[in-house]
Amino acid sequence: MNIASGKPSRGGWNAAIFIILVEVAQQFAFYGLASNLIMYLTDVLDQPLAAAAKNVNTWLGVSSVFPVLGAFLADSYFGRFKTIVFSITIYFLGMVLLTLSVSIIPPQSGRVVFFVALYILSVAEGGQKPCVQTFAADQFDENTPEEIKVKSSFFNWWYLGVVFGATSATLGVVYLQDNIGWGLGFGILAGVLVVSLVSFLLGTKRYRKQMPPGSPFTMVVQVLVAAARKWHVNKALNSECVYYGDEGEALLQGQSQPLVVARANQLRCLDKAMIIDELDASTIPRNPWRLCSLNQVEEVKLVLRLIPLWLSCLMFGVIEAQLHTFFTKQSSTTIRSISPHFQVPAASLQGLVGIAILIAVPIYDRFFVPIARKYTGHPSGITVLQRIGIGLALSILVMVVSALVEAKRLNIAKDYNLIDKAKAMVPMRVWWLLPQYLILGLANAFTTVGLQELFYDQMPEQMRSMGAAASMSVVGVGSFISNWIISVAELITSRNGDKWLGDNINRAHLDYFYWVLAVLSTLNLCVYVLIANAFVYKKVGREVKVKTDLSFANNHGGEI
Repeated sequence: MNIASGKPSRGGWNAAIFIILVEVAQQFAFYGLASNLIMYLTDVLDQPLAAAAKNVNTWLGVSSVFPVLGAFLADSYFGRFKTIVFSITIYFLGMVLLTLSVSIIPPQSGRVVFFVALYILSVAEGGQKPCVQTFAADQFDENTPEEIKVKSSFFNWWYLGVVFGATSATLGVVYLQDNIGWGLGFGILAGVLVVSLVSFLLGTKRYRKQMPPGSPFTMVVQVLVAAARKWHVNKALNSECVYYGDEGEALLQGQSQPLVVARANQLRCLDKAMIIDELDASTIPRNPWRLCSLNQVEEVKLVLRLIPLWLSCLMFGVIEAQLHTFFTKQSSTTIRSISPHFQVPAASLQGLVGIAILIAVPIYDRFFVPIARKYTGHPSGITVLQRIGIGLALSILVMVVSALVEAKRLNIAKDYNLIDKAKAMVPMRVWWLLPQYLILGLANAFTTVGLQELFYDQMPEQMRSMGAAASMSVVGVGSFISNWIISVAELITSRNGDKWLGDNINRAHLDYFYWVLAVLSTLNLCVYVLIANAFVYKKVGREVKVKTDLSFANNHGGEI
């Protein structure tokens, strides 16, 4: 309660719930399109399987990489609130155009309009994806112990809402697309987006809003330039020669001690940027391209330390890309009828991933974390890097199981002489594919949620939209890498006339492709473990504590 005004304070769950509804609607719209896109491209537009898979991966990749630009614009100029409103509006217009392309516009022109609309949606994704999650997390005050504890659970329940929206679309909208019409299916997605925009605006007075702090990249470049200009400096690092910025001045004037990022011993070459040499001491005002504060230097270190982790998680994005492409085509050849009059759409099986997450996340949050906390003493039960690592290990199991199931499907097709019949139904129940979908859902519950939490907590505060974009871009860049692996596999196997990824999936060897991904993922996990073991988490302390640590380092030979 705000005592001065008598009005309820802003933020908290009362504000976050409105923002979560926006994300649920956005995920409903995105997966209502993405989950069945491979079927539209191959069955309606008659694209070859490999080409359609590449088109889906390219679109997913662009949609997941564009948020980096959107986050930059939000953090630098527009703020998260305005960026979200603009993005939802563009999203709605793009979905309307997509609906018209499959219903009213003539087929020849509709094909062009369809792809134009797809990439308009990518632009909208660029603004919405990084900002909605960060804006929701901003509603919890990091200076309040109660809200810090709530925020830890927020990422679990946030992702639960995201999965609910995605699963609802794959189970409901996909059925309408396959059995009634694509126009109706896409039209429903457009309607949901309108409702989400209205609900978001209704909560306007409840939100905590932050002004955009300016370009976050400027600070990064300034530190790198300042460190490079002082490469020749060989001075002991102590509290007397370190520049603390405006926070240090406030401390000297008797004001409250501000929170700053504690110094880390990694990337010590950047420490030169905060050393005050003779030229800096005689220059008034300070040249920001030659002298940076301790906090600026440590924040840049935070960003640079996350890059190797991001790179080591890209193979997870590659595995995730198979869900929307080859998994769906694989399931389309199996028996999916559960009654004489009802057949499960192939793309709806992606809902099993969501169901697995909907079950796994509450169990993780309510049971696993409290039990693990008793043994580890960690507030979250296990560290976020351990959580991500478990998910990466599970992604290897996904590919192993997928390869074994696909080998069985091919053997059945061979036994029934169906290998030359590309559109023949293989007498194998679709439930054989159930394990690979469920294990992938479990892997997402660990890795995806872990990445979101890692890149929010470990990024500098003014770059948190960029952090959200970086965590989401794992899937996007992974989709591009998947395209490259597909191209290499096609190039190598076509020389022998036995394509692994041919249009006839019954004669192809999708199982070999899955084994390649399993091996690559195993090698990637080994690299991840090495990087994670060397990672240093962000530590925040008071100015006096940081100065004391610097003095201690100096007494023990802290020279750079």
